[in-house]
Amino acid sequence: MININDYAVLQNGVKMPWVGFGTYKVKDLETAKNSIKEALKLGYRHIDTASFYQNEEEIGIGIKESGVPREEIFLVSKVWNTDQGYEKTLESFKTSLKKLDTDYLDLYLIHWPKELSKETWKALEKLYKEGKVRSIGVSNFNVHHLEELMEDAEIIPMVNQVEYHPQFPQTEVHEFCKKHNIQLEAWGPLMRGKILEIPLMQELAKKYGKSISQITLRWDLQMGVVTIPKSITPERIKENIDLYDFEITSEDMEKIASLNTGERIGPDPDHITF
Repeated sequence: MININDYAVLQNGVKMPWVGFGTYKVKDLETAKNSIKEALKLGYRHIDTASFYQNEEEIGIGIKESGVPREEIFLVSKVWNTDQGYEKTLESFKTSLKKLDTDYLDLYLIHWPKELSKETWKALEKLYKEGKVRSIGVSNFNVHHLEELMEDAEIIPMVNQVEYHPQFPQTEVHEFCKKHNIQLEAWGPLMRGKILEIPLMQELAKKYGKSISQITLRWDLQMGVVTIPKSITPERIKENIDLYDFEITSEDMEKIASLNTGERIGPDPDHITF
């Protein structure tokens, strides 16, 4: 990982940029559009959204207005829980394409594990075989969810996007994904701002002359995890991708590992009610 253009190679050979631009809760048209344009101007080439975020149309406009060719962008969306099931997933995918104003996605994910996930996965496999999406995967799947899905799957998920940060590094899930060549991806890498309150991260930021966010995101990269920080502030958008001129020592990586408390900041996939 030498520069902004570096990427992880998925099991089917598709190249996925290590750092992406998260868009959760960015709904306002001007804000979403302008943040996408700013991110692409600064060099981001990986945009993550979902039907649940209700901003696909705004993101599509931002991409178009940015002037960056669509083929240079790794565009991701997800099927929401109420749209799971074979036919409903195919319809939801069509809707996402229309809103994003594109004729394909680079990655399509099941947003959360549900009872219908196996049927949903069959729909994703169909979309992949038809060339409508370049790679397929899941989000928020624990090990047992992955094992259950893979029992009947023709294609192993290429990505698992999960809550991942120093306080909750998902060691078991990460090891399982490495074993099966599933790329782990971090949502909530900055713990929704709570990372700023951790004394060790404050100390390391001073030591390296970097922000706490940069230390955290660099940790993701050195752990072999794709990361998708979110910001609507130009300075922060720039800061979150400026990660390639330093390296965290192995000693400090071990110190960060000691922050693992097993505590989530988001919902537990085994106990979701939505």
